[in-house]
Amino acid sequence: MEGNVTNNKKFGILLCAEDTDYVKKMYGGYFGVFVRMLEEKGETWDLYRVTRGEFPDDDELETYDGFVVSGSSNDAHGNEAWICRLVAFLKRLDSLKIKVLGICFGHQILSRALGGKSGRSISGWDIGTRTVHFSSSSKLVQSVKMPALLSIYEIHRDEVWELPPKAERIAWSDKTRVEMFRYGDHIMGIQGHPEYTKDILLNLIDRLVKLDYIEDSESDELKAKVEEREPDREALKRLCLSFLKGGF
Repeated sequence: MEGNVTNNKKFGILLCAEDTDYVKKMYGGYFGVFVRMLEEKGETWDLYRVTRGEFPDDDELETYDGFVVSGSSNDAHGNEAWICRLVAFLKRLDSLKIKVLGICFGHQILSRALGGKSGRSISGWDIGTRTVHFSSSSKLVQSVKMPALLSIYEIHRDEVWELPPKAERIAWSDKTRVEMFRYGDHIMGIQGHPEYTKDILLNLIDRLVKLDYIEDSESDELKAKVEEREPDREALKRLCLSFLKGGF
């Protein structure tokens, strides 16, 4: 009987950022933010802080149904030891056809691991709520019944310059040429942050001011715009869940 079906799926978060004090206090860290959006009853979610050299053992990889690669303040085109190790690890997951969802930095590093290129955006930072356009020809977009246009939170200054061979661009915006891509049935990258809440984004804008990435006056304008428009959080959640757990 359907009511007795148990969900024993197992997923891993490859965390590529250090938790901010705010996110730690409010959500128990970025791991908590992702789990809040993606976890369903009966599932196991494991945390790997890859910036500290924590990776799953090779012999347990096939016990996982999928992985999520988080955002980061590091550059996906950088060559720090943990980034190079992550690139090699993502190639391994690709060879095993294990599902991987990459968010922001995760989107860019997946592209790099598969043979694409990323770097600084020529148009500078993208911070706020961005409208993305979906490709009507994408199988995934059609099956999840995504609207033609959708709003998502963004906070990045790097982007995918060139998609990997055989990758499919499934969304773009006026600011960023590759907002989302898909590679086979097992890999998807999203440049924006479907997992963010408004308060997380507003707090990160304050952090960018403190780190001298943006001016104080600019931050007031950015925050006002964030307050004006909500992202399509439920549709984005549906897309992520359908990709990670659906039968595509």
